[in-house]
Amino acid sequence: MNQILSALILALIQGIAEWLPISSSGHLVLFSKLLGFSNSLTFDVALHFGTLMAVFVYFGKDIIDIIEDLLKGNWKTENSRLGFLLIIGTIPAGIAGFLFHDIFENTLGNLWLLCLGFATTGVILLIGSININKSGKNAKKLSELSYKSALLIGLAEMLSLFRGISRGGTTISSGLLLGLREKSAVKFSFLLSIPVVFGANVLEIGNATLPPEMLWAALVSFAAGLLTIHISFTYILNNRKNLRWLALYVFLIAAAVLVYLI
Repeated sequence: MNQILSALILALIQGIAEWLPISSSGHLVLFSKLLGFSNSLTFDVALHFGTLMAVFVYFGKDIIDIIEDLLKGNWKTENSRLGFLLIIGTIPAGIAGFLFHDIFENTLGNLWLLCLGFATTGVILLIGSININKSGKNAKKLSELSYKSALLIGLAEMLSLFRGISRGGTTISSGLLLGLREKSAVKFSFLLSIPVVFGANVLEIGNATLPPEMLWAALVSFAAGLLTIHISFTYILNNRKNLRWLALYVFLIAAAVLVYLI
């Protein structure tokens, strides 16, 4: 297939899959192989830069409020508390990603592990879809999330360092199991992606910069990501039952990879 068309398809996939709990990194690995496309470092940087900018735009006011209160030393506000929760939630995956970066990267092209990762994501989503509080009366708002719970969500996020295991799936499901409301769990997961994705890309690219010719890939990823964030946050992930459909999807992906391998 034409390399430009393949790159366009991958940019769309990144923009969509980043904001659904189906593992964008796993999809990029899988579809890169299917399309015969050789990812370059700068191309990956462009795609992730686009989706990172999408969440900055969508939750811009929240992010500005958090940073403003933290920098002003207003540490008793709800915004500052959310900022500290995000910092705590970032620590586990940040440390693990830094220490074991090479180990995770060496498993990048292993389709057996990718298949296992997708299947694991399916199980995680099914668990997250279980409504342990059927009345919904005691579901927590984001302001009620404890520091201990933020750390537990961060520990769950460590699983997503393996390709095929969704970062969103681990964080949203663990947030739901810890009693958060659907939208609160999703919002925390999306905001938590900012330091994690940004840190991962800094670690990956080092001193590399985004070349002008890759700007189109970032724009496609950004546009697809911004639209997907809105649809996902507003219509899909606002009901935990929809996680079952996403679980079915990743199970089918895992099954397809398994059939291919055997």
